[in-house]
Amino acid sequence: MLTAPEPRTYVTTSPDETREFGKRIAPRLGPGNVVFLYGDLGSGKTTLVQGICAGLQVGVWPNSPTFTLINQYEGRVPVFHCDFYRLGDPGELATLGLEEVFFGNGIALVEWPELAEEWAPLDTIRVKITRRSAKKREIVLHGLNL
Repeated sequence: MLTAPEPRTYVTTSPDETREFGKRIAPRLGPGNVVFLYGDLGSGKTTLVQGICAGLQVGVWPNSPTFTLINQYEGRVPVFHCDFYRLGDPGELATLGLEEVFFGNGIALVEWPELAEEWAPLDTIRVKITRRSAKKREIVLHGLNL
């Protein structure tokens, strides 16, 4: 029986370091991976997504898709960047085509995933980002070894 790696904690001290940390995650991701990103407003979720996307050779600078809910980018594999901040009811997720996003041939990066827990694949990678100061972030990574 395979078990998930123990959670590991990392610290970054600038947005650039957070992006570089995302670039370190990217090579370990492939089709079918889902990454849930937890953290308060301003914690660095989108900054980490920018680094992951850079590492996946996405040719655009990702911004949080707060109003569109899901942006799709082309890179080494398709990347779905989701932001469920504005959703108030888990039922709203049923109209978004999450089967393709979470179980298709791309990588899903999900900010504010709390309402999507019931949709999460068993092997979902979970990242908790905590703001410790203006620039310092604590990042706890569950389900992936670096």
